[in-house]
Amino acid sequence: MKKIMTGNEALARGAWEAGLHVAAAYPGTPSTEVLEELSGYKEVYSEWATNEKVALEVAAGASIAGARSLAAMKHVGVNVAADPLFTLAYTGVNGGLVIVSADDPGLFSSQNEQDNRYYALHAKIAMVEPSDSQECHDYVKEAFDISEKYDTPVLFRSTTRICHSKGLVETAERTERAVKEYSKDTSKYVMAPAAAKKRKYVMEGRIKALEEYSETTSLNRIERGTGGVGIITSGISYNHAKEVFGDKASYLKLGFTWPLPANKIQEFAKSVETLYIIEENEPYLEDFVKALGIKCVGREKLPWVDELTPEKIRRAFFPEEAETGGYAIDSQVPPRPPVLCAGCTHRGFFYEIGKYKDVVVTGDIGCYTLGMVPPLSAIDSVICMGASISAGAGFYKAQKIAGRAKKVFAVIGDSTFFHSGITGLIDVVVNKAPIVVTILDNRITAMTGHQENPGTGRTLMGEATYQVDLKAMCMACGVKEENIRLIDPYKLDETSVAIKDGHAATEPFVIITTQPCALIKEVVKARANMKCRVDESKCIKCKLCMKAGCPAVNFRDGRVFIDRTSCNGCMVCAQICPKQAISREE
Repeated sequence: MKKIMTGNEALARGAWEAGLHVAAAYPGTPSTEVLEELSGYKEVYSEWATNEKVALEVAAGASIAGARSLAAMKHVGVNVAADPLFTLAYTGVNGGLVIVSADDPGLFSSQNEQDNRYYALHAKIAMVEPSDSQECHDYVKEAFDISEKYDTPVLFRSTTRICHSKGLVETAERTERAVKEYSKDTSKYVMAPAAAKKRKYVMEGRIKALEEYSETTSLNRIERGTGGVGIITSGISYNHAKEVFGDKASYLKLGFTWPLPANKIQEFAKSVETLYIIEENEPYLEDFVKALGIKCVGREKLPWVDELTPEKIRRAFFPEEAETGGYAIDSQVPPRPPVLCAGCTHRGFFYEIGKYKDVVVTGDIGCYTLGMVPPLSAIDSVICMGASISAGAGFYKAQKIAGRAKKVFAVIGDSTFFHSGITGLIDVVVNKAPIVVTILDNRITAMTGHQENPGTGRTLMGEATYQVDLKAMCMACGVKEENIRLIDPYKLDETSVAIKDGHAATEPFVIITTQPCALIKEVVKARANMKCRVDESKCIKCKLCMKAGCPAVNFRDGRVFIDRTSCNGCMVCAQICPKQAISREE
């Protein structure tokens, strides 16, 4: 059967067909849809793990037990999972273990542009790279076979363009596989130093076998064209290069990219007059080719930053054609900066905290990062998941040394708090950092598309489960009950009082907001008829209501008005208006 699928959908389908038993992930664009798709296959146990480290450890445990297992995450998630990853390279597997790393060249939804091909190189595990949806489907099957044959985890490295682009995929039926027998083997699975040293010899020994596989596998193939130009490439760059060079070049298309096929590369290089290396971000392939003593051209022509496109490749290698060819665009798309949604539960908090001039706000990864955008302009820093609390503690300690007295507020979401904020809060309490930790609990993992988390009371597979109590969790971390405030963030007076109390606190203090994301389907339905309006007879056009940065509130042609399509009646703007000119429609 043929279907049009995104790369993530095709990957999930291929894993299911390969007999996958257990899958775990933490949602993160561009990888999220892999687990969402897998959760629809009843033969696969699928879960949203608390974070990527937990996801990989769940998959690893299932693999040791004999199940074919998969952990999926975005590129920065592999940083979180790196601890078990490097040790799993020593232990090897029982059931096949595939780790999906969805990289994000161009930083469409990420805080950095790291190239995770280097993880395979440093951890010394096999790596597979697809170029399109069909290859996502086919290569993940091969990845499970490689994992079991060579006793290694396999890094399945994709990118945003592959994850989200659609293509025609030829699917098949599932091949049922029994969970393998498990035999206790402490020398293989218990990585105490003495056992780990022996396992490292085993790991180094498997590299030779993987190198031989790399030379012969059909995942690495040569495509002959006319002319003397040869191109070594992988992933989505292969498609872009084909679009630019067509049949006028020969290609060494690499789908198995660690270990790389040195002999095949040398053979290909000898067969062409000029050799180009076309790849995104880091010169991973180029450095290897140059280390073989082969002359090639790559990074000196291609950009170091952003994803590649056919246009960028054409400008690099055919600047004359790029000047005269292509499609002319006679208009510019207007800028559309990201902004908190109309009715966002975070807006009231950021509006109120913005009134303080002696406050530093350490932010985190999630929708609330957008609190940095004018007119709110509340956030001072964003580093990585969970860093708001830890960095806030560090900021306070440095200020104390410097004799400065700005109050530190750390802002984190519910899912991010469960992911990696709890340990930071414990640090704050134990080390007596009197900062204010604000947990913006909107009852969902919002930015990545409304996935369940430990605070929602439901699992990925739709089962009711224990709902973690954020207040109880904070008290268990050592925060005193009298230093915790639960607030409705739509009520600005209540929010203001909580911020004032936190600002005055001399001990660790926690504020927890208690309104669900405005885009949750049930919330949207419940507020469908809750629209605000402006009474122009009362409006003095002071535009204070626009200080909240709500996209539903507009000023045009000399008047303030509210876009009914966007508005969901949260009433934050009405509370800001000094003339009570805004009210809900009857």
